[in-house]
Amino acid sequence: MPRVAVVQYPGSNCDLDALEVLQKVVTTRADLVWHRDLKQDEYDGYVLPGGFSYGDYLRAGAIAASSPSLKIIREAATKGKPVLGICNGFQILVEGGLLPGAVLRNSGLRFVCRWTRLRVENDRTAFTNLAAKGQILNMPIAHNEGRYYLDKDQLAKLENSQQIVFRYVDENSQTRETANPNGSLDNIAGICNPEGNVMGLMPHPERASIPTLTPDNKAEGRLIFDSMIRTMGAR
Repeated sequence: MPRVAVVQYPGSNCDLDALEVLQKVVTTRADLVWHRDLKQDEYDGYVLPGGFSYGDYLRAGAIAASSPSLKIIREAATKGKPVLGICNGFQILVEGGLLPGAVLRNSGLRFVCRWTRLRVENDRTAFTNLAAKGQILNMPIAHNEGRYYLDKDQLAKLENSQQIVFRYVDENSQTRETANPNGSLDNIAGICNPEGNVMGLMPHPERASIPTLTPDNKAEGRLIFDSMIRTMGAR
């Protein structure tokens, strides 16, 4: 059975949510690992959870990105192991250089907490291989710095290499401005590395993985974790 590390930083607050989904919903082996205790790559996959690591001091994810744990996670990613960054975890992966771009303050300069509709743009990643391209998934967001940004040339490169995994869409599955909760460039909600084994997204799949906590009991966030487990099992 694959073994996953949920890496905990000072200020992480979605770590136990992710751990519970991994242990009790998708039923795989998972450990909560304090970042300083991650000494070597001994897991099949890694989850960097949401929260406010180091109080978002300097920039969201900036201090956690300098943790020695990132060296271990980077090595694991190089080996093709799945690395998932959720919300603050996404910010850490960007600050640590595992994913391109930047995550800035929301365009409205306010904390935003709401359900969003995501359209799957790439179904060939380690985290979307059980999805269909164009499929709509409902997941909540909860962040103050979620506006993904990069320059025009980088955006074109991201598009050409199929690194855009999710976009925010409206009830008609269109990427309209009204569907964009934070001003993220091109309605981008999640991206991956060129190999598809490192992914960061601002929405919270762990909060959309238990039927009783989700609209219509669909628990569509679970697909992210199920895909990850499938990837690890196939390695």
